[in-house]
Amino acid sequence: MTILIVSFVLGLVLSLVLNPMYRMLALRMGFVEHPRDDRWHERSTPAVGGLAIFTILLVGAVLLKPLREIWLLLLSVGGIFGIGLIDDLRNLKASTKLIGQIVIASLLLSVGYRLGWTESLILDTLLTLFWIVGITNAFNLLDNMDGLCAGVALIAGAALLAGIVTTVGLVPESFYLAVLLGAIAGFLVFNYHPARVFLGDSGSLLVGLSLSVLPLHFGTGPEPRTDVLSIIAAPVMVLLIPIGDTLLVTVSRLLSGRSPAHGGTDHSSHRLVAIGLSPRTAVAVLWTLAAVGGVLGFAIDRFAEEVMAVTGLLFFMAMVIFGVYLSQVRVYEDEDDIQSDRRKLLTPLVIDFPYKRRVAEILLDVGLVLVAYYAAFRLRFGQPVFVGDEFSTLFPSFLASLPLVLGLQVLSLFVMGTYRGVWRHFGLMDVVVLVKGVALGAVTIVFSVTFLYRFELFSRGVFVIYAALLLLMLFASRASFRLIAEFIQRQRHGGDRLIIYGAGQGGAAAVRELVGQAGEVYRLQGFIDDDPEKSGIRFLGYQVLGSYAELRRLIQRGEVDCVVISTRMIDASRVQELERLCHAYGVRLSALRVELQHLVVGV
Repeated sequence: MTILIVSFVLGLVLSLVLNPMYRMLALRMGFVEHPRDDRWHERSTPAVGGLAIFTILLVGAVLLKPLREIWLLLLSVGGIFGIGLIDDLRNLKASTKLIGQIVIASLLLSVGYRLGWTESLILDTLLTLFWIVGITNAFNLLDNMDGLCAGVALIAGAALLAGIVTTVGLVPESFYLAVLLGAIAGFLVFNYHPARVFLGDSGSLLVGLSLSVLPLHFGTGPEPRTDVLSIIAAPVMVLLIPIGDTLLVTVSRLLSGRSPAHGGTDHSSHRLVAIGLSPRTAVAVLWTLAAVGGVLGFAIDRFAEEVMAVTGLLFFMAMVIFGVYLSQVRVYEDEDDIQSDRRKLLTPLVIDFPYKRRVAEILLDVGLVLVAYYAAFRLRFGQPVFVGDEFSTLFPSFLASLPLVLGLQVLSLFVMGTYRGVWRHFGLMDVVVLVKGVALGAVTIVFSVTFLYRFELFSRGVFVIYAALLLLMLFASRASFRLIAEFIQRQRHGGDRLIIYGAGQGGAAAVRELVGQAGEVYRLQGFIDDDPEKSGIRFLGYQVLGSYAELRRLIQRGEVDCVVISTRMIDASRVQELERLCHAYGVRLSALRVELQHLVVGV
């Protein structure tokens, strides 16, 4: 382990020396990335991070003997670095870069870097090519905000290094990865917002290729893993952020009529900033999710399989919901914007097309039913191990009944009206609908299993656990949109500071209309209410700051940008006084009114 630490420190020290040196040379030579409409940065910045990292790897190969044993990997990394460097200098066509990536991936395949996902060598070959090229480009796309790509790479690489060391030991790839992580850590010092150095395509492609190839070593070690959960889920979890960001960008651009190959400010990081987070906070959120995925990827075959299988699936479903939420965020101006014909309004994937939203909900629920049913079997029969492997014995009955469970449960949810609600306005009556749908589904499934299989090799406990887990998951998925919106609201640094006068039904309506929508410009500070019993309590997750006297103090101190009156229980004299006060201090005052207007229809 000492030599690994030395390798990391070597990469770190060299990176701290080379990055500022290359930066100074690049500024003198004019080798910088200039701001563009489809890029996030606002000032010209040297893109020499990739050059520094590649130099460090070459020095490591000279000083560390184990790195010379994987000379073909170093050659491949040099090739992808060269492609990226030419692209930085001359802007290669996407097709040219793709051909180069396929050639390099084929070279790596020829020396044994291969996925072991199927029993077919031909299929595994195609999957490996797709994996290497896909992950390489995913990191290239992820390099869209200061510190994001390098930070995620550092987290994912640490998880991969831990996996390699604990699974196969000190192999040449582990030394390579240690040097690479040191180089990335040193680069991140200069790349964190506001960045002084960029990776460039040469760096992001180099990092992406390295992290796409190194997980493949697991299948070539002395004790290759054979269970599906380990060989597929582990690397996918570790690299889930770049994979998810690439899918989000690709699908959203295709559905909005834009080319996936063209740059843009529609990545997950940009969407987080668009809903009010600062760039640093947006990057920190994605770092955190990458860390959770890295931990799960490392632990997924080192702990009880039933626990990690369910945990991994739940995290994956949570990431799907998070991606759906981000897909609603509008990141482009209206297409009528006369300043740029290029800009279009990004079509949200869920909100503007009800049928797509419903399809997404149903597909997600199918996944939740599968997870709940599998988890119920695991929890009921996966332990204790000393009574025998009951799960393996009863697994055929699980497989046989799974289609029945999926079909009947989704049908029951549909019959009870589950798919008529809107997630953004999830409330108590929706909970009642979910309870009815799950209960009807569970009862129907039990009767059907009894009729078809005479309930042999089944357990009533499984269906009780299943119903409880499914209800909890459905509730969490529906409430997640409100929870995410509230979290975003807490983290916002921009937007108008809003105070709502009235912590009642009108206040709840004001929160839904002004705060609960993704991308709104209001930052709710709290409520004001003249009822002394409400002072200091939390209403809808926000604090009741006090009475009118507190509101007056906040306005006079310049801590409010706008006030919305949401209650009718306020004297006209108080409203007039508030109008004068807001006018004097430049605070916008509005009133939210819900009125019933009677219409007379002529005959």
